[in-house]
Amino acid sequence: MDSTVIETGTENSVWGGGEGVQPLKASYGKMMMWFFILSDALTFSGFLAAYGFSRFKFINSWPIADEVFNHFPFAHGVNAPMYYVALMTFILIFSSVTMVLAVDAGHQMKKSKVAVYMFLTIIGGIIFVGSQAWEWKNFIKGEFGAVETKGGQIYQFVDTDGHRVALKDFAQVVHSERVQHENKNGIWYKDEKALPSYTMEGVIKGFEANPNVLIRTQILTETGEKTVLSRSESLARLKKDGIGTVEGANMYKNEYGSPLFANFFFFITGFHGFHVVSGIVINIIIFLNVLLGTYERRKSYEMVEKVGLYWHFVDLVWVFVFTFFYLV
Repeated sequence: MDSTVIETGTENSVWGGGEGVQPLKASYGKMMMWFFILSDALTFSGFLAAYGFSRFKFINSWPIADEVFNHFPFAHGVNAPMYYVALMTFILIFSSVTMVLAVDAGHQMKKSKVAVYMFLTIIGGIIFVGSQAWEWKNFIKGEFGAVETKGGQIYQFVDTDGHRVALKDFAQVVHSERVQHENKNGIWYKDEKALPSYTMEGVIKGFEANPNVLIRTQILTETGEKTVLSRSESLARLKKDGIGTVEGANMYKNEYGSPLFANFFFFITGFHGFHVVSGIVINIIIFLNVLLGTYERRKSYEMVEKVGLYWHFVDLVWVFVFTFFYLV
């Protein structure tokens, strides 16, 4: 079979990836970055697809994002659903803008502007990662607390107006002789997890003493809101099904709803956060090279453009994560 011949300048040659031949008019480095982005995009797509299927299957026990992510720094007790997440998203998208400006300045061989815009990009990435860590802290710590049932469901508490009520607002502290297990006292050589702040006995006594408190289940009504039980049914369910209290969220328990939500949240946002941290480190390396004049001597700022492709990809992925976890 005859080989395919491609014109390159004034000579005919069989392309084998040789020097001077650039498929799609892209350098080798850019092509490899695009291959990496494509493979990583498929990975994130698989994660988000799994999240979507799981949410559809467990729709009745899925947490309401507006209730989970309603905190804002230095505004304790203020209900600000999605405000801080929206601010985080804006900061990350704005860092993409500064990266575009850095790439454009590189094309114009303006070293000082490249340095300034890359510095702003790095700052934006650091703020985003710090904000994500703050969101994790609040998610893990929790705010209201709930009761876990024998079937693994979650009972939350509301007042007669439908506003959430925290365990600390009505549960009584019941003094008992139970001591937290230590590894030196048992054959399993394993420390017990921290004891909960409130026992079921204390929750039931506090519930009986506060007639305005009701139970809200995970079952959704036709309007998409969680079902609130009557006072008598709330007390009956609490005594019959309650097995313990849950405060905050981890890989096993979640006061907001299904533990599967917490698993996906930690894994996907953590995986994305790892990409952002990696991007920050790479940006810092490129930024230092810009200051040292490395690319000025090469007469090319293509490295800035290649790391810019990665940074734009990270930003684009967050748009999808933000949509799936926070908006839908």
